Amino acid sequence: MVLYHQLKMNEEKNFNIEEHELVPKHIKLTEEEKNKLLNELNISLRQLPMILASDPMAKKLDAKPGDIIKIIRKSPTAKESIYYRVVVHG
Repeated sequence: MVLYHQLKMNEEKNFNIEEHELVPKHIKLTEEEKNKLLNELNISLRQLPMILASDPMAKKLDAKPGDIIKIIRKSPTAKESIYYRVVVHG
């Protein structure tokens, strides 16, 4: 059982989640970009959908609670769709 867990951990360390075809591009916004977005949309952080700090991509970006992540998804109709998520504990 211990060997299985060691192998699993090694697989996770060697696997680059960003390169998986089903994972959209994630970008952590700078503080300036974050403030600009909130002002342009006239919203607060609480009004954004959430992403957990334990999410694999949030961890990869070293995102902390309160950070905003921009997610760019491929779209068959619009070529790409942009979504924003605020990082929360979890």
